[in-house]
Amino acid sequence: MKVVLASAFPVDPGSPRGGVEAVTVVLARALVEHAGLEVRIVTADARAGRVERSDWDGIEVHRLPWRARRMLPGALGADGARLRRHVAALDADVVHAHDVYGLMLRGLGAPRVLTIHGFIHADTLVAQERWARIRSVLWRRAEHAAWRSFPHIVSISPYVRERLGGIATGVIHDIDNPIAEPFFAVERRSGEPAVFSAASICPRKNTLGLVDAFARAVAAGAAATLRLAGPQPQPRYAELVRQRIRTLRLEERVVLLPPLSGDLVRRELASASVAALVSLEENAPLAVEEAMAAGVPVVTSNRCGMPYMVADGETGYLVNPLDPGDIAGRLVELLQDAPLRRRFGDRGAALARQRFHPSEVARRTRLVYERAAGALTRSAAPRSA
Repeated sequence: MKVVLASAFPVDPGSPRGGVEAVTVVLARALVEHAGLEVRIVTADARAGRVERSDWDGIEVHRLPWRARRMLPGALGADGARLRRHVAALDADVVHAHDVYGLMLRGLGAPRVLTIHGFIHADTLVAQERWARIRSVLWRRAEHAAWRSFPHIVSISPYVRERLGGIATGVIHDIDNPIAEPFFAVERRSGEPAVFSAASICPRKNTLGLVDAFARAVAAGAAATLRLAGPQPQPRYAELVRQRIRTLRLEERVVLLPPLSGDLVRRELASASVAALVSLEENAPLAVEEAMAAGVPVVTSNRCGMPYMVADGETGYLVNPLDPGDIAGRLVELLQDAPLRRRFGDRGAALARQRFHPSEVARRTRLVYERAAGALTRSAAPRSA
């Protein structure tokens, strides 16, 4: 079976930027382990001057030029049309689009599957950038049209399935995102108490809220550091975070790290006491999956997709992201109770292996491909609507 993954894909597969690139790398590598699957990747890249083909671990990667300055006009315009023609020419048995690539592949004749990684219209609202409301409306119209056009949709969280109600007309398959296998082999080590957060420094990730909560935890007696690792896509917001750290006199307690490779994230998780992600909008963040796989207890938001990942009081705690006191209380509880951290971490690791291991995700994804291509009966497919 010939499969085309149309998705964001990094120039250096060892250093993906963002969740969609990371998922594409892990999923592609896991899929090629299945006999009878021939996988190609088609991606768009503003740095490509022409169509570029390369080989990565036996997978043919097609990198197409991207001319548009903004994503939505490009996806609906010439760039999207170019990518759609290129994918059509590959004559795949199944085309699996990820995220915004679904907009580009509307109307493609081949059997199609779409994985929805995020709701861009919702992310746009909480990003607090210029013209956010107007841009959100435009994104919502485009995304809804794409969702309606795909005969098969992979839902990475029940939260996604809920949001698709009354919009998507195809079959919905519930499959979690995969994470790289080395996260399941992190060797935990003791060290100075630390809260680790792998996330962009931006309003959607609620970095200021986490800093405020950490300040309260310190005031309550938590002798720990906060390590924030991620890009800073909005410089003004990042400067507000630095100012807040200074105002709260946390310069010796909060460490701002750059975006980290997978190896460095695993190194941080190996010694982290708690992983924290208090975002305002998420579907199924990889940072939570990775922490669970590594055996690190998680404190995360009680909204969107996070409650479907973390079992409150069993593998971590769910908190109100708008209540620094709630976040602080749970951080203090975990930082001051090593046996509790171990129990939560062990339970989280066991659950992560069942749900997020790449071999299991690839197995379930292949069943969707076979069903999309007409080679699988309804009863044999993953749980679907």
